[in-house]
Amino acid sequence: MELINPDFGTIFWTTIAFLIVLLILKKFAWRPILTFLKEREFSIENALQAADKARKEMSRLQIDNEKIIEKAKNESDKILRDAKDAKLAIIEEATEQAIKESNKLIAEARTSIRNEKMNAMKEIKNQVTVLSIEIAGKILHKKLSIDKEHQDLIEKSLRDIKLN
Repeated sequence: MELINPDFGTIFWTTIAFLIVLLILKKFAWRPILTFLKEREFSIENALQAADKARKEMSRLQIDNEKIIEKAKNESDKILRDAKDAKLAIIEEATEQAIKESNKLIAEARTSIRNEKMNAMKEIKNQVTVLSIEIAGKILHKKLSIDKEHQDLIEKSLRDIKLN
């Protein structure tokens, strides 16, 4: 029952012991504990500021990365467009060159055909002339072989033809 109804002396000495412990704690432990708590609060504040700064930096870096990626994409698109344009230009140039070459070959073939035709016509004319002269010569020889006068006419015609 003594615990349920404490004695005045027990309360007095318990209070004195509590005050002594409180003074000792205040003198030796309270300041270090408060200092530790203030340091902890300061370090937490610094950590929060550093985290906020890091978050802002990450946000900035992410924006920079997005800009770099967009720039790289634009560069690659430009390179692809330039390559496509170059390909089309090369194809167009090759097509034009092929058309020029084919037109040149056609013109040369036409000229060659024209020259061959002219040569063939000259050859035919020469052969027709030779055949005509031979036929005329045979006809005249048959009709004019009878007398000497005709013979002289044939020789004169042949000399004239050889001179021409």
